[in-house]
Amino acid sequence: MQTATEQLRRWHLYPDADMLVRHAAAAIGRIAHEALSTHGDFHLVLAGGSTPIAIYKALRELDTDWSAWHLYWGDERCLPINEAERNSRMAFEAWLDHVPVLASQVHPMPAELGAEAAASAYARLLTEAKRLDLIHLGLGEDGHTASLFPDHDWGEATDAPLVLPVHDSPKPPPDRVSMSARALSQSPQVFMYVTGKGKRDAIRRWRAGDNIPASAIKPAQGIDIWLDEAAWPG
Repeated sequence: MQTATEQLRRWHLYPDADMLVRHAAAAIGRIAHEALSTHGDFHLVLAGGSTPIAIYKALRELDTDWSAWHLYWGDERCLPINEAERNSRMAFEAWLDHVPVLASQVHPMPAELGAEAAASAYARLLTEAKRLDLIHLGLGEDGHTASLFPDHDWGEATDAPLVLPVHDSPKPPPDRVSMSARALSQSPQVFMYVTGKGKRDAIRRWRAGDNIPASAIKPAQGIDIWLDEAAWPG
């Protein structure tokens, strides 16, 4: 039996990033179809990073009822709303500007307000959300996921806020907003995407039991980690 402190992981290893993207996009399509059939809508949390962006481009071709999709973000940089480096801007350019998703059902983090104000506002939004069917995450070379960095508060406690203001980020910009580990662990499906040899050490440390931020995400049904061979430490 899985204990509260354990993390159930399923590793999906592909020869290259292109094959990973194709299979991940197909899996997202299946989960969306199931949610639409069961609930009539689909609630998805997006991530930044190069590998999710490639997946989002592939999702343009999905045969689905886009009007029933509801989109959120796991983290965001505190930058002006149309800044190219924002996770939301990247997702719009890669995907959302090309499909008929309803604007009222797309919920970027208001990080332009500053970390504290954005965290409070987004926590209220998540409290009102019906559910989160699927969460997308990436993995940094230092083991961070979303904007949960080493030597920062990850929000793991059962009473932790759903959304955290982040300051002194080791990657620019220094101010960010992030869903907490507690919030990221509440979805029945969590997909993490990892590509490139630069991620090998983080994967090795994670598998060895090091306490990296990615290890704090503990959904009851486990986390699916999608990797290419370049990221696998062997």
